[in-house]
Amino acid sequence: MRKRKLSKQQISRISEKQQREIEAFTDGISSNASINSKYNGRIISNFGKQLDVEILDKKQPPQIVRCHQRANLPDLVTGDLVVWEKESDETGIIVAVCERQNLFAKPDTTGNRKPIAANIDIVLIVLSVTPQPFMNLIDRYLVAIDNLGLEPLLVFNKIDLLNDQNSSELDSMLSVYETLGYAIKKVSALTGEGIRELEETLLAKTTVLVGQSGVGKSSLVNRLGLAQIAEVGELSSKKFKGTHKTTTTRLFHLRSCDVIDSPGMSEFHLRHFTKAELLSGFKELKALARNCKFRDCAHQTEPGCAIQEALTAGKIFPQRLENYFKILHTVETP
Repeated sequence: MRKRKLSKQQISRISEKQQREIEAFTDGISSNASINSKYNGRIISNFGKQLDVEILDKKQPPQIVRCHQRANLPDLVTGDLVVWEKESDETGIIVAVCERQNLFAKPDTTGNRKPIAANIDIVLIVLSVTPQPFMNLIDRYLVAIDNLGLEPLLVFNKIDLLNDQNSSELDSMLSVYETLGYAIKKVSALTGEGIRELEETLLAKTTVLVGQSGVGKSSLVNRLGLAQIAEVGELSSKKFKGTHKTTTTRLFHLRSCDVIDSPGMSEFHLRHFTKAELLSGFKELKALARNCKFRDCAHQTEPGCAIQEALTAGKIFPQRLENYFKILHTVETP
């Protein structure tokens, strides 16, 4: 059943009511308190009409309560901070939601962006020796993440499979992104190599994973400490050991960070992105485009094109420009 469309007045009244709920809950809390202390729950998984809410109360042991939300609230996602009330010994109701710091959403084929998770610090783009990574796919991820205003981290998994035949080509590809200033971590979820350095980078942060099927996202989560959630509510570490298929977006508390794993994150559709949004995701091209002679420069054969001049001078990577035009073609093609 679709939600009925609300008028501006109704939306305003709902917003005011939520604010009163929040003020009632936070009454007596110091204004200097952290944002987490002003809300008593965080959504750790979403099952549509029902949500698992983690109780944010240091006086109580870690606990998860199955909740439903009031009908006048917007669609909630994993990572949302909420105010909830006890409904029974085992259930609760969400009455208000905290303003999000950011929202991680997946662009789909229809031009809509499906909300996946909220309050994210960093996005892990997981690559691996196999399946072989392609720059065009990496660039698509980077465009989508840039337009969400989030920070990417490229994590190259399965380095235990590197050999004389594949290491040179893969190192050459990764060097492109290192030169552009993107952070890269090389790890092996199987052997543990590089995991400590990755944990240090992710310390106290909330991250979400994206990447092709088979790159080892779930194995990476396990290596980072998935068993640590065994004591939270009714969750069982045995259920998730080894390779598991992600069926719902879920937040995991690991040794040094929180990780949100989500199904269906292998591809980002950019068909409905604008030309400006696409160019923004290619940061070195965006910087050069400001110096083009013509504002509407297509960056191909126009005189005074700063991007083509940089290409001729060997100051940009030809693969990146080629990928820009390939993606642009899909954006402009109806």
